[in-house]
Amino acid sequence: MLKVGTDEVAAVLRALPPDVKRRAEVVPIVFEQRPSRALRADGIEADTLGLFLGPSSLDDPGASPLPPQIILFLENIRDASGDDERSFRKEIRKTLLHELGHALGWEEAELAERHLD
Repeated sequence: MLKVGTDEVAAVLRALPPDVKRRAEVVPIVFEQRPSRALRADGIEADTLGLFLGPSSLDDPGASPLPPQIILFLENIRDASGDDERSFRKEIRKTLLHELGHALGWEEAELAERHLD
């Protein structure tokens, strides 16, 4: 599952337009199985697929005490995809692009307009 996840993330990053790719390259992408107890205690739902932590826009890095980071929760993505590898890859792609959108400062309405909700 991790190999499929890392392969799909690499493919998504390679396909980004150069200006977005340059901005996205500064954001570490990590994989966890599910949100930790600490994240759940902070209000993150147990079935969350992905999470962006950090400033509300990569253009304003001083806006948050946290460095930017994207977390993809692979077990939750697998659950949402019905255990089908093609669906799993598609959900990784959608979740990653959604979280990258947050990193770029897009609000939920903008993500929905781009079909990344």
